Amino acid sequence: MAFPRIGKTLLGAAALALPGLALAHTGADGGAHHLAGFGEGLAHPFTGMDHLAAMVAVGIWSAMTARRAWIAPLSFASLVLAGALMGIANVALPAVEPMIAASLLVLGLLVATRASLPAGAGAVLAGGFALFHGLAHGTELTAAHSVAGALAGMVLGTALLHVAGLAIGHAMLRANAWWPRLLGGGVALLGAGFFTGMA
Repeated sequence: MAFPRIGKTLLGAAALALPGLALAHTGADGGAHHLAGFGEGLAHPFTGMDHLAAMVAVGIWSAMTARRAWIAPLSFASLVLAGALMGIANVALPAVEPMIAASLLVLGLLVATRASLPAGAGAVLAGGFALFHGLAHGTELTAAHSVAGALAGMVLGTALLHVAGLAIGHAMLRANAWWPRLLGGGVALLGAGFFTGMA
């Protein structure tokens, strides 16, 4: 049956996220993260629901709609790094938080509708959103004792979330059509919720 297979995949993805969540700093000082290096950089993409959902959604969407499913995740990971470097260099872009919220809304709708785009367009879309996610990360990574180590960990954490998304997306190809609609709809609603919070 499709349900047990996708259930196992979702549980596996959750288990993958647990080490990062365990390393995350929460509470009153959660915004500072007290970044020291590679380990904390690795945990960083797991610590915000907006980043986690977007990165997993990129993998799911790619697996479900693209012949070369690695292109959009690779673009996202590359532009996350570029955005983080911009953030560390104190480069500012307007509307970072609204663009992160928009990424959840758009990526969620793409997953829910299984809409496919040409490979280049998909890479540009994913990479464009990733630049803003990376910029948000980079402004926090400036506190790291080892910025290079934290960046390496952050890129690896991003890649792990993409791999989890790819696995879930492949499982959804064999599952009931309502699974991507529900999951994509949930991601889109999360993005809409972030927009509501900004109003």
